Amino acid sequence: MIVAKNIHKKFDQLHVLKGVNLEVKKGEIVAIVGASGAGKTTLLQILGTLEKPSKEFSSSLVIDGNSVLALNDKELSTFRNQKLGFIFQFHQLLPEFTALENVCIPAFIAGKEKKEAEEEAMKLLNYLGLSHRSNHKPGELSGGEQQRVAVARALINQPAVIFADEPSGNLDTQSAENLHELFFKLRDEFGQTFVIVTHNQTLANMADRKLVMKDGLFATSEL
Repeated sequence: MIVAKNIHKKFDQLHVLKGVNLEVKKGEIVAIVGASGAGKTTLLQILGTLEKPSKEFSSSLVIDGNSVLALNDKELSTFRNQKLGFIFQFHQLLPEFTALENVCIPAFIAGKEKKEAEEEAMKLLNYLGLSHRSNHKPGELSGGEQQRVAVARALINQPAVIFADEPSGNLDTQSAENLHELFFKLRDEFGQTFVIVTHNQTLANMADRKLVMKDGLFATSEL
């Protein structure tokens, strides 16, 4: 599903990623852990096409059979919308829109009709136990509910991969456990692929693989 080779990233003289290689299979849940500043989020942003690797190195990145570094900005935006889902620590929900409207946004960007998008969004909210909260705005939802809305939004376009950056970092213990169980349920029922950056060792240890980043490279990997 993902094949990344020789990924480098420099910010001026700071060499954050130093030739990272990574392969992720379809339906696999991979957790990336490490100290702050090790390069975890930078790598996730590159894998998610939100950042590009430094040009002076011959990097390659193939996702779901697509060589994404060869795409222009318009093609990349379309690819990102249709193939990738994102879950962030602070949800990134739009406060003026309801849960249903927030979930629908990626579908609208993809050009789906309003009725079709809303029907699919309601199916996801129902699956996640939130159908009764569909007309509530983020400020009226608990942290766990907001994060499940974010999960529904990430799933709406049936992405090939979901990238999650500290997805449970802003949740209480019970909500975090529920979210972690949800990821594995989605993998088991839908074959969903996840790449997760986390400081939560419980989540990391549940993953199919735990990769440890240190000084811009993977130090060890644990099955």
